[in-house]
Amino acid sequence: MTPFQRYLAEEVALDHVEGLISRREALRRLGLLGLTLPAATTLLAACGATPDTDPANTPPPPAASPSGAASPAGPAPLPTQEITFPGPDGTTLRAAWAPAAIPKGAVLVMHENRGLTDHIRSVAGRLAAGGYSALAPDLLSRDGGTTAFADTAQVTAKLGEIPQERFVADMKAAVGELEKRAEGAGLGMIGFCFGGGMTWLLLSSGETRLAAAAPFYGPLPDDADLTGAKASVLAIYAEHDDRVNATRDAAEAALTEAGLTHELVTVPGVGHAFFNDTGARYDERAASQAYDYVLTWFGRHLP
Repeated sequence: MTPFQRYLAEEVALDHVEGLISRREALRRLGLLGLTLPAATTLLAACGATPDTDPANTPPPPAASPSGAASPAGPAPLPTQEITFPGPDGTTLRAAWAPAAIPKGAVLVMHENRGLTDHIRSVAGRLAAGGYSALAPDLLSRDGGTTAFADTAQVTAKLGEIPQERFVADMKAAVGELEKRAEGAGLGMIGFCFGGGMTWLLLSSGETRLAAAAPFYGPLPDDADLTGAKASVLAIYAEHDDRVNATRDAAEAALTEAGLTHELVTVPGVGHAFFNDTGARYDERAASQAYDYVLTWFGRHLP
């Protein structure tokens, strides 16, 4: 199992431990990720699941959900356009594109392990409303796109099968498309959860066109070498996100070794995925605070 596959599997286990999905559903999703039943059971136990009190046929307790009064962080989004653009080796890639009226910069927006969702389209639209043209590529483009899959579990499983080299190639093509559509603008990148990991992955690939990056609670690839990157990096972490926080020190060391301007911010009182306003872990105050950090960072480093 690759580090990213392990990360995806632990995401499933965490969803179960926090009562967001049943044990039966967790085992189904882990099976789609290639885990045998014994391996899946072991992982759930390691993450704190208690099978004796949560048998496979018992649904989870109702999950906490964002307050009906909660609002997404940032301004009302501009509409996005569904576009295609050339990918590596004659492939065609898909994305959501949101142009700013008067661009202050341009940003690549990387999705979570659920693929290119309406939430990620909204993030792109909010960035555009704030003056940053945004492109949100679908990393499942070569497989028909996110909408070609029956449910999010299948999306996650497919993402777990894709080699990192393909992710890098497709993201580099997306940077090229963003560069073309926002000619002369400084280029940035933002990603959430799995997309935060993708942001670290692209930085460690030697991509030099990015001037700024903001990975949100994304896992750092093993032995990440950022010395080829030029981006100023604002890394956002959540206080109660032990899995991703375990890579924080390695991220800071890699950024320091590469001589990159950087700041690592841990948002207090929240857990993983606190920025996703469509999820049960959403925290409006923390999301708004983090969004302001990002806009200030982009304003400083995207000339």
